[in-house]
Amino acid sequence: MPAILLTPAGLVIVALTLVPIGFLVFTSFTDYDKRTLFTGVYNFVGFQQYTAVLSSAAFWEALVRTVLFTAAMVAGSVVIGMGVSQLMLRTGVIVRYLVTIVLIVAWAMPNVATSKVWVWLFQPGYGVIPWLITQLHVFGNVTQKDFTNSFWGALVIIWLLVVWQAVPFIALTLFAAQTQIDQSLIEAARIDGASEWRVYFNITLPFLRPTLGLMTILSIIWDFNVINQIILVAGVQVLKPIATLGVWSYLTAFVNSDVGSGAAIAVITTILLLGITSIYIRNLLKSGEEF
Repeated sequence: MPAILLTPAGLVIVALTLVPIGFLVFTSFTDYDKRTLFTGVYNFVGFQQYTAVLSSAAFWEALVRTVLFTAAMVAGSVVIGMGVSQLMLRTGVIVRYLVTIVLIVAWAMPNVATSKVWVWLFQPGYGVIPWLITQLHVFGNVTQKDFTNSFWGALVIIWLLVVWQAVPFIALTLFAAQTQIDQSLIEAARIDGASEWRVYFNITLPFLRPTLGLMTILSIIWDFNVINQIILVAGVQVLKPIATLGVWSYLTAFVNSDVGSGAAIAVITTILLLGITSIYIRNLLKSGEEF
């Protein structure tokens, strides 16, 4: 009877998750390309795609770029999220509700709409942020500068965009976790003369460690796979110099029509993420936490 009740959910999981993953792995062992889409003809090439990808300098460059970019986005998201959750604890009820609503609205906005808003903010000629930077009189007049068409400009905008999208979820989750801390411990520490910094590092942070670990591993997975924001902000013309593994897989499969190689890059990326996740789960099991 339990198996029958689980059948609909199981069928959905198989249809929407396992079948696409299986097709991805299958495709990575073939020379599937644009010709295959029209003729259905392909050949099994074994590990040839994997060998070509792993021996390519472009793969290692994209891997280093992905790791650095992911580290920057995860660090920014977690640190700012921790700061916002602390501010929410120290504000009144009305302000806290308003901040919560703003965070939920920001988090619920679609990727496309958010990306277009950030591109508009940096638009040359009438963008708000270039105008504000110009008013500082530090970097000169940058109102006509096209930030999205430059390497560092595009990177900064994408970083701001991804962090802005991630902070609401992290801040609200950490805030909920902090409300579960036994306040008598904090009050006792304050009575004993502990500073606010010492209370935070000796009581709050140890309590938040499991939640922070989960937020960090989720952020790594999300940021490792960031593609939409990069494509929507930078556009195809400047994609190659800032291509992460996800973007490189997209360019290979759908721009260069080499679907087999693109699938191989995606499979390698998935294996890397599974390796990172296994380290987190192993540490979780060693610490005795349940998940």
